[in-house]
Amino acid sequence: MKKLLYQFDTDPHPAVFDNVLAYDGGADHVTAYGGVTPQTVGGLVEGAIFTRAPRDKKSTAIFVGGSSMPEGEALLSAVRAKFFAGFRVSVMLDSNGANTTAAAALAWLAHHAPAGTLRGMRAVVLAGTGPVGQRAALLLAREGASVMITGRQADRAGAIARALSERAGVAIEGRGAADMSTRAQAIQGANLVLATGAAASPLLAEADWSRQDSLQMLCDASPTPPAGIEGIGVMDRGAQHHGKVCFGAIGFGALKLALHRRCVARLFEQNDLVLDADEIFAMARQMVALG
Repeated sequence: MKKLLYQFDTDPHPAVFDNVLAYDGGADHVTAYGGVTPQTVGGLVEGAIFTRAPRDKKSTAIFVGGSSMPEGEALLSAVRAKFFAGFRVSVMLDSNGANTTAAAALAWLAHHAPAGTLRGMRAVVLAGTGPVGQRAALLLAREGASVMITGRQADRAGAIARALSERAGVAIEGRGAADMSTRAQAIQGANLVLATGAAASPLLAEADWSRQDSLQMLCDASPTPPAGIEGIGVMDRGAQHHGKVCFGAIGFGALKLALHRRCVARLFEQNDLVLDADEIFAMARQMVALG
């Protein structure tokens, strides 16, 4: 039985990145649709859930992607609304790569945390109003960390923090930090700093974090120079700089890619999986633990 993956992308053109990783994850055939909305996805889902016998439904799966996480979440909800009884297939959400990126970064950070856990740590997510930052903040809060997100616009950072707080069930702080100086102030007393801004967007100067005694771990998700956090190498994976454990985008990016492939493989193991942030993070932690 062929393993068929249907890629529902909210952007006009389906992401080639996701398409390649779908094949690398074990799909025999990938059919990619662009511009999919909650209003148009129904017939596509019905085609996926009604065509194979119950024992064979695990050989059909759905991947929801695109550049917008809110649109991806709405699409995932519409997909799941079509499922009933045994008429369902496994589905994965990874809009903007946010789930796999945040999960991979935090899995490495948790593995290297002094107490082996993120619980009780004070974490600051720089440029945390974007999709990766929001996912990371949500996961950190659910792990028991005290979380702050920063953004260039204080009103937007506050609104997003309140929405995340409602989802996480614990308070997440939002702070406006439009320049190096205000971001340096935001990390005062932090134990962990994760930069999730756009590529080649400097967010934090080395001089502003190197002398922070409370700071134990830093992670920069920017894959291209200049670095989001100055002084962290893109290849760093648990490297020590100024007595702090550091990760760069490629350093933890190998796990992100392997995690994405593993998620795709898991979709074909049963027909009722829903892989979102929490499930993907759990898989990432297991992969790090197993080496």
